[in-house]
Amino acid sequence: MNRSPAELRTLVEGYLGELAFTPELGGLEEALRYPIESGGKRVRPVISLAVAEAAGAVAEHCLPAAASVELVHTFSLVHDDLPALDDDDERRGRPSVHVAFDEGTALLAGDALLAEAFRLALSYPTPMVGRELAQATLAMIGGQYRDIAGETADLAGLHRLKTGALFSASVGVALWVAEVPEGEQPVWRAFGDELGLLFQVVDDLLDGDGYAAAHGTDAARRLADETAARAQERLDAISADTNVLAEIVASLAARTA
Repeated sequence: MNRSPAELRTLVEGYLGELAFTPELGGLEEALRYPIESGGKRVRPVISLAVAEAAGAVAEHCLPAAASVELVHTFSLVHDDLPALDDDDERRGRPSVHVAFDEGTALLAGDALLAEAFRLALSYPTPMVGRELAQATLAMIGGQYRDIAGETADLAGLHRLKTGALFSASVGVALWVAEVPEGEQPVWRAFGDELGLLFQVVDDLLDGDGYAAAHGTDAARRLADETAARAQERLDAISADTNVLAEIVASLAARTA
């Protein structure tokens, strides 16, 4: 029986809590652990584990890949908060890394988190997990550049890169770990493509910006509902037990924080 999102999150938290970083990082390790321990719902790695189980793999075998996606996400937050980018002094109710430590340490901590992510992704016999993560990371960075450069006319395209790419990778890395043949992956990937948009639109509704600011709250809510419905349709087309993934979609659509 596939495990619930809460059970999968417990697996993720345990793995991240015991994760051994490269010894050469020395005292920098404290700055790496700080943002990882700052909380978060672990949505992306939980999706990875749920996809792995639905595809017939053992969730524990997918933990390095799932954690690699979470480390890339964490690296992006550490760098986003820097004065050169969003200049945010607080993250999840705690001082941002550059405030808790200093700017140079935050920059290096982000770099190290990214490198550690690829160390985990490359621990599998197949190189495809690492390739999946690399492609998503580059897409995310491209989306972030569009954002800071003010290239926001195509809001959907921006968010497909900045947010959606890493959600798609959450599904993609699990497919490679589960050894799902490439020819059977499109239906899974179609589901993954909906997740990032759903997360972003609901995020914008909560913050009152992005889609909500551009199109109005009612239109953004309709878009979120339509995206959640499409995600469920994608799941219905998969010949596997996707009940846990459906539960994740429902929770993303209904989240209030």
